[in-house]
Amino acid sequence: MKEWIKEVAKGKKRARDLNFDEGLAAANSIINGEATDVQIAAFLIAQRLKTESPEEVAAFVHAFRRATETIPLSEETRKNLVDFSGPYDGRKTFAATVPVSILLAESGIPVFLHSSDTLPPKNGSTIKDVLQGLDLPVDLTGEQIASSIETNHIGFSWTESLCPPLARVRHIRKEIGVRSFLNMVEKLLNQANANSIMLGIFHKTVLDTNVDNLRLLQFDKSYIVQGAEGSEDLPIHRKSFIYEVTPDQVHNRDLDPADYGLFCRRDPEKEAISLQEQVQIIHSLLEGDNSEKLTYYRNQVIFNAAARYTLFGKTSSIEAGIDLATEQLEAQKGAAHLNRWRDHLLKGFDETQSVSGL
Repeated sequence: MKEWIKEVAKGKKRARDLNFDEGLAAANSIINGEATDVQIAAFLIAQRLKTESPEEVAAFVHAFRRATETIPLSEETRKNLVDFSGPYDGRKTFAATVPVSILLAESGIPVFLHSSDTLPPKNGSTIKDVLQGLDLPVDLTGEQIASSIETNHIGFSWTESLCPPLARVRHIRKEIGVRSFLNMVEKLLNQANANSIMLGIFHKTVLDTNVDNLRLLQFDKSYIVQGAEGSEDLPIHRKSFIYEVTPDQVHNRDLDPADYGLFCRRDPEKEAISLQEQVQIIHSLLEGDNSEKLTYYRNQVIFNAAARYTLFGKTSSIEAGIDLATEQLEAQKGAAHLNRWRDHLLKGFDETQSVSGL
């Protein structure tokens, strides 16, 4: 690792990007335990100062994917699966992607969520936290996740459970206290080999880098969203851009919630919510609660579900997607599907525990 630190930590004018093979070597030195904690911290900080290149990210993704347990899906499921990839340091605002994913799954679109425990600097509620709050088992094997997706069209991976090298460097990431390019790497592992991805980013300044990343990773269908807190969730207080990444172009589409009667003025009191509030709001919405106090969150779910229904071919228009999502909420189909998903996971989890106890 010393060799690669020397290259990326030479200062603003002399530091250089590693090529793919060099990046692979640096990643493998972390994965196989050769790099010390101090060296890993130095490398991550140097990359943060230099700014990582798409080729360096791709090399780390490739290496860490090889160190991750496979989620064995059928070709048909994999072909239609959508990987929703949001921030691993969690959310302070409403994680609409959770109820939205449940609605998509209920409609027959297979979806894949993933996260680990929160990290600095945000220390928000992660997708893992939210799903645990919904009483869903999260410490699952690749086989169990695959069964969940095949049966219920939805699955979740606790990434560090399936990728031990990421778990081993967690304490280093906590101690340095800032984001590193591993925040990007873990989002792009595509553990289920999905053909499609919707990737959330924080700033438009990293759009070009992420476009290059997605092209190098060769997804069939790729979308980038500058969503709430760097997530894939479109906000309802402003117009948003969705970027479709193709091999040779980037097509952008603007979506304004006001055009569909779903605009809500930003409400700071409804923005910062606790994990317990996240869970209660999700339960209430999926159970068909149409009260005015939930409009701010309900509109987020409907708008995001409608956008995804349209982008991934379920409906021919945003309006049709809105109708579908609204009908699902009113008929409590999301709540019923959440219960089916939970029952399936608990049954599989109990069976695993029984076998391991023999």
